[in-house]
Amino acid sequence: MIEVLLVDDETYVTESLELTIPWEEIGVSVVRRAASGAEALAIMEEEAVDLVVTDIRMPGMDGLQLIEEIGRRWPGVRCILLTGHSDFAYAKKALQLRASDYVLKPVDDDEFVAAVSEAIDSLREEWDEFDKVHRLLYSRKSDYKVLRENLLHELLLGRELGPQALSEQFSAYELPLRAGQPTLMLLARLEGRFAAMDAPSLELMDFAAGNIAEEVLRGQPLWHGSGPHGCLVLLLQPGESGGAAALHETARGLDRRLDTLREHIRLYLKGEISLAVSSVFELGGSGPAAAYRRTLGSLYAAGIGGRTVYADPEADDRTGSGSAALPSAAEVRGGVAELMYAPPTLLHLLESHQWEEARSKMSGVFEAAERAGLAGPSMYEIYLWMTNAFLFISHREGQPVGELGGDEGFDPVLARGLVQHPQRLRAWGVGLLDSLARQMASSGGGEGRSKIVSRVRQLVGTGLDGDLSVKTLADQVFLHPVYLSKIYKAETGEALGDYIIRMRMERAAHLLRHSSKKIYEITGELGYQNPQYFSKMFKKQYGMTPNEFRELS
Repeated sequence: MIEVLLVDDETYVTESLELTIPWEEIGVSVVRRAASGAEALAIMEEEAVDLVVTDIRMPGMDGLQLIEEIGRRWPGVRCILLTGHSDFAYAKKALQLRASDYVLKPVDDDEFVAAVSEAIDSLREEWDEFDKVHRLLYSRKSDYKVLRENLLHELLLGRELGPQALSEQFSAYELPLRAGQPTLMLLARLEGRFAAMDAPSLELMDFAAGNIAEEVLRGQPLWHGSGPHGCLVLLLQPGESGGAAALHETARGLDRRLDTLREHIRLYLKGEISLAVSSVFELGGSGPAAAYRRTLGSLYAAGIGGRTVYADPEADDRTGSGSAALPSAAEVRGGVAELMYAPPTLLHLLESHQWEEARSKMSGVFEAAERAGLAGPSMYEIYLWMTNAFLFISHREGQPVGELGGDEGFDPVLARGLVQHPQRLRAWGVGLLDSLARQMASSGGGEGRSKIVSRVRQLVGTGLDGDLSVKTLADQVFLHPVYLSKIYKAETGEALGDYIIRMRMERAAHLLRHSSKKIYEITGELGYQNPQYFSKMFKKQYGMTPNEFRELS
């Protein structure tokens, strides 16, 4: 609503206008009165006045002087002049001072209402334009966020832009960096309590961490945004003092501000971050993508645990910030992979409905991965290991995977967030396991033939190193071997003999990969008497002899 101030040294004029004009009908909510220019200015300093109606001739400050002062101090306020003089000089001066209108005394109510209404309409049009501009600016800023993130992802994933094209993009998106200049890349992975957050919350934390980095690293041009692999990316260029030498010091582990950054994240966001710092590179061409690949590899190799690692070979290992030598990625992954693929496999445990054993195996893998500090691609392997087993068993048992829940893990976009945060991935896998167990129980998975099949699979899993055959299995479930084979084939679509061979060959493959046992020793351990027969069965399963398999592994 509009607020109006009436100014006239003849108070009966302002009193009459206040009482006789239908202010509410024309959109005015408050009417105030002043008897002089000085009083009017005092009121305007305290109240939000939108329209001033003032007499020209007043003692002290006259109306023309008043609207001139108002125009200087409150340019958005509209002014209407009242006077008993129709002198053209007054009208000319009023126009020069950009008064909205000029009304002669004695005041005609209709004429006055028309002048005030026109001024109000003008105000509202201006306000609408102002709102429109601000909405456009807000929309533009929102679009900038998306455009900047897209540009960042393109540069990190290999798009090569020349200095001129890149400079144009930086200018268009109002980014503080300059193409062709020495640049340093920092990758920050949020850990600890951040791992349990959903994607929108993580995006807010990335933004907050980026703002903290701007404060800690102030004095140097900085661009930060969410990277394509779930990390916060910070691109830093030389400031006015220090130049490129300061960047090289940061790249070599001599910049204590990175310790301050981690401390501030811990203090203000209540979480941990791991940092990876690139070598200095030139911003443009293939430089950003090459630096990103090397630095991301360093971050993944470092694992989790709030470390700071450096891709620069000249980095000072005495920083005490976690940049000491680490086990190779292959060594770390190998130990976890041995747990993943050691018999009984996860698939076998799910097939045989050994839910607690499956939970124990998954927990063991995640605990080993956590101890080793695995992240990134290695966690993706664990994700695929679980996903393949769940998908296979859900189709085998006629349980649509969509009914198991865990939609997050089967969405290509959302799954990326799971892989980046081991705790969330573990919770997702355990939740899917519990859902599958409930579905199988509610569908009668523990009754009749299914119960027999489940028991057979358990026996196969525990008896691979003994005298295992269809007959010995039939004896243990008190059924004739032929009848047991028919039940198993009807329930699973796979012959029981083929299943026994498959389980034995998976065990053999594991021993070939992860032990130094001789072929004849493995043959005897799996219950085969003839190494040549064992080799023949292995080649039928894997398309190569055991020796060839071991050499490739």
